[in-house]
Amino acid sequence: MTTRVLVISEDPVGSEMGGNAIRAYELARALGEHAAVTLASPLAGGTAAGVDQVAFDRDDPRALRAHLRGVDVVVTLPQNPVVSAQLRRCGARVVYDLYDPKPLQMLEAFAAARGATRRYWSTIALDHVMDALAFGDHFICASERQRDLWIGAMLGAGLISPALYSSDPTLRGTIDVVPFGVPAEPPSATGAGPYERFARLGRSEEIVLWNGGLWNWLDPLCAVEAIARVVERRPSARLLFMGRPPLAQGQAQAAAAARARAAALGLLDEVVFFNDRWVPYRQRADWLAVADCALSLHVEHLETRYSFRTRLLDCFWAGVPVVCTEGDELAERVARERLGVAVAPGDPQAAAEAIVTVLGDGKQSHRDALARVAADYRWSAVAAPLVDYVCDPPERLARRSHAIGSPGRLVRSSGTRAVRGLLRRWRRLS
Repeated sequence: MTTRVLVISEDPVGSEMGGNAIRAYELARALGEHAAVTLASPLAGGTAAGVDQVAFDRDDPRALRAHLRGVDVVVTLPQNPVVSAQLRRCGARVVYDLYDPKPLQMLEAFAAARGATRRYWSTIALDHVMDALAFGDHFICASERQRDLWIGAMLGAGLISPALYSSDPTLRGTIDVVPFGVPAEPPSATGAGPYERFARLGRSEEIVLWNGGLWNWLDPLCAVEAIARVVERRPSARLLFMGRPPLAQGQAQAAAAARARAAALGLLDEVVFFNDRWVPYRQRADWLAVADCALSLHVEHLETRYSFRTRLLDCFWAGVPVVCTEGDELAERVARERLGVAVAPGDPQAAAEAIVTVLGDGKQSHRDALARVAADYRWSAVAAPLVDYVCDPPERLARRSHAIGSPGRLVRSSGTRAVRGLLRRWRRLS
């Protein structure tokens, strides 16, 4: 009998997608080769090719019920209490995707917020993850380092029982590694690259591409300081920020500081270019194709150690050498396998030297190494542990003994559901 799978994305899936939506979409495509898969994402215009897709309204607690009927397996990020309650009742086995260490991100995202606001978002993010660990049947994450983090969280919460250990002493059958991936097909241009977006960008210039986001835990300010040094030695170098700044003002401070510094140095829209719109998923290859060097810099903190800089994989896929901050697993691979240069955090001079070196070496000198590593991250390969779990006969998929959540989390869960209900009633009346 064909296994029926529902993959839930917390972000809209369509032509323009963030990292969470991309991962849900690509995992749904990989699973679709072996099971009957439906991808559910919030209401949005447009769809993504190659997968059956349904939309739901995040503000409607009943929105997912119809899609959950008859499903054997659900793959999802940790969810809010309203959705989590539906998942527990639906009878499907639930695979929680823990690739995004949201509790650590919230510590950085709201670092400048007032104490109560910062505590609120940190607590809610942690509650979602801990409830997932307590009630999930299986888990995936992006790296062995992340796996150690979540096993530690399970151990500290009393979720690794003697019975679970006896049945699965490595816990590999409970939590396994499914990194972010890249398509099997090579990049193909659509003709919608950065030259169409920026009139002052010349085709003969050397492009240093920041193809990730501009979150507060990253360091675009260091990138601006670095390119100011680079152009003194390579006048044709240009820095392009491909990712759109966060919409929430409190989470866009790093982006705002980088833009202000570029303006103060006289580089804005001359040497440093900010793209304020999402680049459609299918058009990212146009930007990567013209890049001579990719750049990804971050601040040193816990999020760094447990992150998985997913946008670096697109650079490997497109054959673009990388300059990145050391400290995470992909940076270690960049340094070890000569995919570019990894530098110390917060050091614009070191970043500038690395950019000059990579531009001087040329893309061709790194092409073979980048292609070899990109092959390791094909979605069909990295999704294999998830495919193996999903395609096991149902009688072999032993369910975990679910733990009782902590009193504090249960109270907050009930409170959150009540507040959401009141907000929905208020919207209907207003």
